[in-house]
Amino acid sequence: MRNQAILAKLSEATKSTCRIDNDLFIKYNVKRGLRNEDHSGVLVGLTRIGDVQGYERLPEGGLKAIPGRLIYRGIDVKDLVKGAYADHRFGFEETAFLLLAGWLPNREDLTAFEQMIHDYMPLSQKTKMNILDLEGSNIMNILARSVLEMYTFDENPDDTSAENLMRQSVDLIAKFPAIIAYAYNIMRHANQGHSLHIRHPKADLSIAENFLYMLKGHFTELEARTLDRALVLHAEHGGGNNSTFTVRVTSSSGTDTYSSIAAAIGSLKGPLHGGANLAVMKMFNHLKENIKDWQSVVEIDDYLMKMLRKEAYDKSGLIYGIGHAVYTISDPRALLLKEMARDLAKEKNREEEFAFLELLEKRAIENFMNYKGHKVNKRVCANVDFYSGFVYDMIGMPQEVFTPLFAMSRITGWCAHRIEELNFESRRIIRPAYKHVGEEHPFVPLSQR
Repeated sequence: MRNQAILAKLSEATKSTCRIDNDLFIKYNVKRGLRNEDHSGVLVGLTRIGDVQGYERLPEGGLKAIPGRLIYRGIDVKDLVKGAYADHRFGFEETAFLLLAGWLPNREDLTAFEQMIHDYMPLSQKTKMNILDLEGSNIMNILARSVLEMYTFDENPDDTSAENLMRQSVDLIAKFPAIIAYAYNIMRHANQGHSLHIRHPKADLSIAENFLYMLKGHFTELEARTLDRALVLHAEHGGGNNSTFTVRVTSSSGTDTYSSIAAAIGSLKGPLHGGANLAVMKMFNHLKENIKDWQSVVEIDDYLMKMLRKEAYDKSGLIYGIGHAVYTISDPRALLLKEMARDLAKEKNREEEFAFLELLEKRAIENFMNYKGHKVNKRVCANVDFYSGFVYDMIGMPQEVFTPLFAMSRITGWCAHRIEELNFESRRIIRPAYKHVGEEHPFVPLSQR
């Protein structure tokens, strides 16, 4: 009771002492959230790894919306996806090689890289036992804990030489699928009483295939190829996204790889970052239940406007999966994943749901742009999260692994950015400034308070 009283007092104090009025950001020209007034990101660094394009700056000032493009090491991600599809092969390993090395591998290098991933993928017995013994209720936390544990097993954890950084990176890329699959099955066994299945990775399977095998034991070819495409599309998104920026900030301090990646996992766990596809899926399930006629534009528009006016669903005023900080006319990832979603919906006999989701996308954009309550005066589009949750659900993924799947893909971009940060010719710790807007007060002796 005594502790509760002082906790309540401390908590109440923060309502005034930790409040910063929005107008102070304007007064001191502080870029809140490192965003410009036009919602574009404030430039804080340089990179050769990824480029996110949704608009172009005009010579006379202002921005012009353009179809979205996502570039990995100078190569359009659309070409990466289509290239793998045309050759009827999996593309995530090739993408990981490209992001780490900076160039596309030839067949010999790609085969050697894939073999290295297969060699590194199995978990040590101690790691398996620690996941089993400590359990947990959130896979992202288990993943972060397991990554930090890898420091202990690494003979050179603090070595930042190019060769050691690359070894650590490939090891992390290889082990994330196994950690996530094992963590889910152990958590399902401990919390829901299901039988415990521990399946070991197979050397002749791709990362996407191995993950599906370790997670649920069976999969169709289309499921594996759809997951592979999702992994390619989520692998990198420039240095400015929250989790990648976390890697750059922590790496600039000189910390070890495992501490930096664990910090990024913590960032991605946040619902405003890695949990967006789960939010879309929950919204979609709600709309399926509350809209009677899935083909009625009138009924759909009426409900979406209620959501925008904060009168329906979670009353946040948001339509999840609509809008992006950079993409305006289109999110290339959403377009490419939507192609696979259409094919998968046919295989799973869920074409009616897909048609409903597609109509929701069109009407949500239209309603958002026409709603006067929004201050965003730019075009909006569906982002990749609008379809990824539905895709994962059709593949048979439990919702507990939606965000960990994001981490399983983005670890490639994180590692590439860490390596780049540690290779700058003139290294400096990233240290932005904060403007102090508090008042000064004289010190009052304890006896007089």
